[in-house]
Amino acid sequence: MSSVKQISKKIIAIVGTTASGKTGLGVKLAYKFKGEIISADSRQVYKGMDVGTGKDLAEYIIKQENKKTRKQEIIKIPYHLIDVVEPTEEFNLAKFQKLAYEAIEDIMGRGKLPIIVGGTGLYVQALVDNYKLPEDAKPDKELREKLEELSAQELYEKLLKENPKFAKKLNNSDRNNKRRLIRYLEVVKTRMATNSSTNGHKYISERKDYEYLIIGLTWPKEVLHERIYKRLIERLEQEEMIGEVDGLHSRGVSWQRLESFGLEYKYIALYLQEKLDYDEMVEYLHIAIKKFAKRQLTWLRRWERQGAKIHWVGDKSEAKKLADSFLK
Repeated sequence: MSSVKQISKKIIAIVGTTASGKTGLGVKLAYKFKGEIISADSRQVYKGMDVGTGKDLAEYIIKQENKKTRKQEIIKIPYHLIDVVEPTEEFNLAKFQKLAYEAIEDIMGRGKLPIIVGGTGLYVQALVDNYKLPEDAKPDKELREKLEELSAQELYEKLLKENPKFAKKLNNSDRNNKRRLIRYLEVVKTRMATNSSTNGHKYISERKDYEYLIIGLTWPKEVLHERIYKRLIERLEQEEMIGEVDGLHSRGVSWQRLESFGLEYKYIALYLQEKLDYDEMVEYLHIAIKKFAKRQLTWLRRWERQGAKIHWVGDKSEAKKLADSFLK
């Protein structure tokens, strides 16, 4: 009973760039501390988008030998907010936050530890900083379609008009990121409180008084770029990522919709439409993923300047020590 009380209001959040190993770390901590994973990734919510989004579902299965029976046991780490909607459906921040809080309550109610794992900084921050979003907010398909037609510059100017204080804080990377600017505008529409108050790494939620430990995975730039390229080639040559994108289109996901998901889905869609050859696709995609990783890190650094306490680690053992101390 005491162990349940110790973690009943505590949550671990794992952040970092793409290819940093967030899923692997999350699974290891979930296994050690009897936790369950909540994915905070804006693309992993979509069914059938597995390889390109890095769901790495095989990592949630742990195989170990039973010391008594000497037989191999298979342990499945539970996960949430993966494969929630079809890729033809819209999904927004308000819906994510609502489902994530429900998952947190469910996990805690069973005496388990919620572990948020995500590469979408906005999603993680919306939980930790408790953005005020109306629970009944519905995706505005008409708004999204109108915004998709605008350029990054036009989107930024629109955001500047709607919320100048927030818009002026954005860096150049964010100002030129169409997908992110569209998210910001959707957030503005749902009247998000962009300046939530914080106190250390303890934040107040409408549902419960949660205490967060935010762990950030970091790598030297050269090492991260090597990891990104290696993972990209593995997904292309060993994990049928091209076949995944082709299959999604065959099942009714338009080329325009696939391109809107960015990165792997955008460039592979262009390749399948013969707008790029294979080598061009690999080159452009590699560059795009590296830029994406840089934007992710920029977001997290800015979040720190806003008051978030991120504990940066370079290996899993250091993360385990932090988690162990946090949960005592």
